[in-house]
Amino acid sequence: MSVHRRKNRLFEPAMVREALGQSFAKLNPTVQFRNPVMFTVWVGTMVMIGVCIWIASGETSQGSLVYNIIITVLLFITLLFANFAEAIAEARGKAQADSLRKAREETPAKKILSGDVYSNEVRVIPSSQLRKGDLFLCEAGDVIPMDGEIIEGIATIDESAITGESAPVIRESGGDKSSVTGGTKVLSDRIKVRVTTEPGETFLDKMIALVEGASRQKTPNEIALTILLAAFTLVFIIVCVTLKPFADYANTPITIAAFISLFVCLIPTTIGGLLSAIGIAGMDRALRANVITKSGKAVETAGDLDTILLDKTGTITIGNRKATNFYPANGVDEKEFIEMVSLSSLADETPEGKSIGELASSKGVKPVVNKTGMRFINFTAETRSSGVDLPDGAKIRKGAFDAIRDMVKRNGNPI
Repeated sequence: MSVHRRKNRLFEPAMVREALGQSFAKLNPTVQFRNPVMFTVWVGTMVMIGVCIWIASGETSQGSLVYNIIITVLLFITLLFANFAEAIAEARGKAQADSLRKAREETPAKKILSGDVYSNEVRVIPSSQLRKGDLFLCEAGDVIPMDGEIIEGIATIDESAITGESAPVIRESGGDKSSVTGGTKVLSDRIKVRVTTEPGETFLDKMIALVEGASRQKTPNEIALTILLAAFTLVFIIVCVTLKPFADYANTPITIAAFISLFVCLIPTTIGGLLSAIGIAGMDRALRANVITKSGKAVETAGDLDTILLDKTGTITIGNRKATNFYPANGVDEKEFIEMVSLSSLADETPEGKSIGELASSKGVKPVVNKTGMRFINFTAETRSSGVDLPDGAKIRKGAFDAIRDMVKRNGNPI
């Protein structure tokens, strides 16, 4: 979607606050149960809380209260760390959807007011206030605020963010080329559009639904690793339990805090705590590269790809065509050629037209503009050309190949 998106830092204050709140919410045993490793740590934490209460009530065989409180706090921090890692990864994914939603709400729309009170008055409102059947106006440089159908006018529109096509397309009223999509950009001319979708049904809304609907399905590798970690956890539970009879036989008392501390150190706590966060982070990383993955399995599959075949160059590029070099014909002075091309592009507000001026400036050529007697011809979707009429009667034109060819033929010149 061709909207500006602020790059999110890993630990933005708002994101951290949300993740901290989720870290405590995820202490719910029904949530912890999905991760067998961290669930055993949660059980150990609950046991230690009970031991602390037991010692506070007078028990003396389990060590000092301060020692047991320290063990309990460390276990609690371990749980919060695992929850926080998962929550911060989830928050980043939600931030992407929020940025898309904010862009939809903040895109200005030039709504055309009609009726007994208004006479085609134009009022700028947020795009979120548009409803099906409303009319709005779009001019060169405007972002189309809502999906709709052109009822008047013709315009060149940059749809590269949606279709991946780098070349601008022409949309006009009537026929099968009258539909426009919210989020695309008008490059030239002026159009009047009727909204054809209700709020929540636009292309941008479907994009948001895709981002928010990305499910956290476990990948085959993640499932296998979870089973392995659960097996290790079961083994170490047996190891710790068998220590009790050996300790009694050796007449060596071992406190409950010592058993739980040993168990947590033996099990793969770090891997178990970060396993979910790793999967979510993979989906978020793909999303930051403008790739929507609907599951963790898709991320894992993407890691196995060696070659990707794409049908449109704009899918992996910025989408705007750009001038990269000047090629004058034989016998034409290069500097004079660049000056003429630059002059004919001054009235072209499309990205392609602007890039010609930038390329000329990089070569140290700036056209001499004498507005007295000069008449600039703006680029339009209908003519697909721009230019300037000089005071001496000379006419310079620049545009699409077929448009210039037809122009030359109309003036009786051979090709």
